[in-house]
Amino acid sequence: MKITELLREDTILLDLKSKTKAEVIQELVDKLDSAGRLNDKEKYKEAILAREAQSTTGIGEGIAIPHAKTNAVKVPAIAFGRSTEGIDYEALDGAPSHLFFMIAASEGANNEHLETLSRLSSFLMDPAFRLKIESATTVGDVLRAIDEKEAAEEPDDQPVSKGSDLILAVTACPTGIAHTYMAADSLKAKAKELGLDIKVQTNGSSGVKNRLTPGEIEKATAIIVAADTKVDLTPFKGKPVIQVPVTQAIRKPEELLNKAAAGDAPILQSSTTEKDSDGGERSERSGFYKHLMNGVSNMLPFVVGGGILIALSFFFGIKSADPNDPSYHPIAEALMTIGGGNAFGLMIPVLAGFIAMSIADRPGFAPGMVGGFMAATGGAGFLGGLIAGFLAGYLVVLLKYLFKGLPQSLEGIKPVLLYPLFGILLTGILMMFVIIDPVRALNEGLTAWLQGLGTGNLVLMGLLLGGMMAVDMGGPINKAAFTFGIAMIDAGNFAPHAAIMAGGMVPPLGLALATTLFKRKFTQAERDAGKTNYIMGASFITEGAIPFAAADPGRVIPSIIVGSALAGALSMLFGIGLPAPHGGLFVFWTVNGNPFLYLLAIAIGSIVTALMVGFWKKEVK
Repeated sequence: MKITELLREDTILLDLKSKTKAEVIQELVDKLDSAGRLNDKEKYKEAILAREAQSTTGIGEGIAIPHAKTNAVKVPAIAFGRSTEGIDYEALDGAPSHLFFMIAASEGANNEHLETLSRLSSFLMDPAFRLKIESATTVGDVLRAIDEKEAAEEPDDQPVSKGSDLILAVTACPTGIAHTYMAADSLKAKAKELGLDIKVQTNGSSGVKNRLTPGEIEKATAIIVAADTKVDLTPFKGKPVIQVPVTQAIRKPEELLNKAAAGDAPILQSSTTEKDSDGGERSERSGFYKHLMNGVSNMLPFVVGGGILIALSFFFGIKSADPNDPSYHPIAEALMTIGGGNAFGLMIPVLAGFIAMSIADRPGFAPGMVGGFMAATGGAGFLGGLIAGFLAGYLVVLLKYLFKGLPQSLEGIKPVLLYPLFGILLTGILMMFVIIDPVRALNEGLTAWLQGLGTGNLVLMGLLLGGMMAVDMGGPINKAAFTFGIAMIDAGNFAPHAAIMAGGMVPPLGLALATTLFKRKFTQAERDAGKTNYIMGASFITEGAIPFAAADPGRVIPSIIVGSALAGALSMLFGIGLPAPHGGLFVFWTVNGNPFLYLLAIAIGSIVTALMVGFWKKEVK
């Protein structure tokens, strides 16, 4: 498919009227909508702004490529706008942008469409091509320049040199449409100029292209991973690996290539790093936290679905699922049976099974599930399931070590006979005779202690749990509080999780409110991100606050902790309980207690956060 089949005369504006970044986005969105390319103009604009909130698409050299892939797009298309004066698009090089290509990819776009959209991104790395677009006097001149460029391009088969030095690279961006391919072309063009041999793998929306082979990886001098999304680094273990945001490959290809050619990169010991959505490096959690989160993430659908079904049954009365109660209703009983008896019944076995699987791979799954089931039915609850998962996982690791000396002829029966037989047996024995009774007693004591707490102590607990949700916004402290809340729901105590959800909603809501009340304290990109944070906060997605905290941690993090702690304390003070483990405002009808007081607690926490941030931050110049 040709680019000019997606970029047509009715989606080109040679004289943009816009003066700001926000106006450019609106003008190009309007152009796509008036040309009939969109299903939902506002939803598409939201997707564009969400992408801009991750990192600017103003790549420098006078070019900006805002893009989004969403079902709000009716037909894959490109809109082009040109500004002679130039517009401050917050470009990476700080210079005004003149050429704007807005890419609209639909959720159902086939590979041909995606490859065509990506090809345009690659062409824009050629200065001669950009000059033709800048000097075009008519819409026809623009389309002819693109057609001529496509006709002149040769297929990129990236032959690997027979020489001794080879540099490999992987490029990837969140949408896999523009930056992925621009980074690849930037590296290849600069490598050709420097006389270096390179092969670049692109992890784009249409799939992995030019996949690196084991032989090439073995031969490589170094590997550049320019990505703003997760890349599997396992094949690169033991090789020098340079990890940077994808925009670094676009802006600084020579610097990266010189480092790679010199082997000036740390040796990757294990595949323990990946990219955050904002392009920064982060460490992938390992050990206890990694295994715990593997269990929690796989358990969460059972918790959310089952918890909301249980909450729905309360519509008919708190005891309406009990056939012996006067308020009994068969629908309530069905909802409680499905949600509480089945979905919640699988919660702890799934938690334990996936923890064990994270530790010992697939052979740990069955022993973990059995241990978790025993914990659930034996009254050991959530804590018993945690112990079962780790116990089963490390027992299977021990079995692997003990059986490694068996003859090669018995290798095939290990995963189908030896590991499940001895793993389930040993886990079951230890759970039955060592773990279940003490943990059950501990759970009963904890429940009694919580029920016996006075108002003052409950408020302190709410203060602590709410504050924990804001400390690292989705990190281990946040998840520790959330996991505790789920355990309390399982034990029939709904108050702690109400404080936890209130504390988790405040950071994005408070920051969104701050961007509305104190516009001069935030950049345009932050103000745009603030709008999406209203939705994220209402949906109990604390991670919406991360970009703000990363940009100004000294002011933002204390402000959101104070607001979240206050909301959690007020939730406890107002006697609120919440049986639904997730959902934010969308599950407020399940609140035990006064839902308006719960809203008040969250509103007060959000206002305090907004005022602290607003008065504390300095104006953006």
